[in-house]
Amino acid sequence: MRFFPDRFLPFLKKNSFFFLLVLAIFLLGLAMQYSADGGHWRPRAERQALRFPLCFGVMIVLALIDQRFWYVWAYWIYVGILALLCLVEFWGFVGMGAQRWIDLYLIQIQPSELMKGALILALGRYYSGLTEQEAYTPGAHIFPLILTLLPSLLVLRQPDLGSALILIGAGLCVIFLAGFSWKKILGAGCLGLCCFPIIWTHLHAYQRKRLLVFLHPDRDPLGAGYHLLQSKIALGSAGFWGKGFLKGTQSHLNFLPEKHTDFIFTMLCEELGFCGGLILLLLYFLLFLLGYASSQSARGYFGRLLGNGLVFLLFLHIFVNIGMVMGLLPVVGVPLPLVSYGGSSLLATSIILGLLLNVAHHSHFRLGA
Repeated sequence: MRFFPDRFLPFLKKNSFFFLLVLAIFLLGLAMQYSADGGHWRPRAERQALRFPLCFGVMIVLALIDQRFWYVWAYWIYVGILALLCLVEFWGFVGMGAQRWIDLYLIQIQPSELMKGALILALGRYYSGLTEQEAYTPGAHIFPLILTLLPSLLVLRQPDLGSALILIGAGLCVIFLAGFSWKKILGAGCLGLCCFPIIWTHLHAYQRKRLLVFLHPDRDPLGAGYHLLQSKIALGSAGFWGKGFLKGTQSHLNFLPEKHTDFIFTMLCEELGFCGGLILLLLYFLLFLLGYASSQSARGYFGRLLGNGLVFLLFLHIFVNIGMVMGLLPVVGVPLPLVSYGGSSLLATSIILGLLLNVAHHSHFRLGA
């Protein structure tokens, strides 16, 4: 009976700035959903608004759970979500040209989004069980590489190149933080470049088109290059203050595709200008700072690895999404955390933020070496 006043209210007070940042980013995204629906709440803005309280509750519950629970159950969580990824192969349904979702009747989930946090958990659990000497031996990194590659290959088959690359990037980040030499990672990257001709033959036709369009945006302006060209037009015409809320021409005249999801940052910048985009990036930056500070304050190795891995995972999502809409990276279809429309993306981000809060709230735990 004393749980609520003794633990919950102090927890909310201590992390109030973190919650305000999350709420501010979400409300900015919700405003863009409202604008993308033509100044109406239905259908997407209303759904996203209804999902947020549930996801916010999930974030708080995950943060308050004893960190020893995550330490003990990390592998089982990973195996469970890996099983869901396997089920996608047989019972998943197709949406937006890819077989990524499972219908659980009450909710439709995208296991690849949930796997991102589960992978960081499993890697943190593995390395926290090693001594410092063991972590610096080459053989100690074979199992983590397998943990990273298994879900990445399954996600690539769906096909979802963006999520697969983020899984690989996040996994390599944790492996690097745990003691794997950056020279070996660089060598593996060079080896991957040498194998690119083989990888190219296994890519889908639309994926090859996206890579070619990235190198030559004018190659197919009405086909594969259409998304990127319209995005650049919208960004370039916005100016410092933008065209005004609900007044974006490229988005509201339906020149800008996927404006609710992958290209929502373009819509935000078109309507709110460079200033609006800068404000969103500043909010993300403050969120990173809080997450990094929480990770560094953790006394246990498990907490530090988990926190740093989750911060980098969030960074990857934001970097890839903004990079692709600006033409700095190929278009791979990665949602912008807390801003893009989608229940699975919002839930996955809430899980990541909840685990980050868990690291901060249980920083006194000494789990691992």
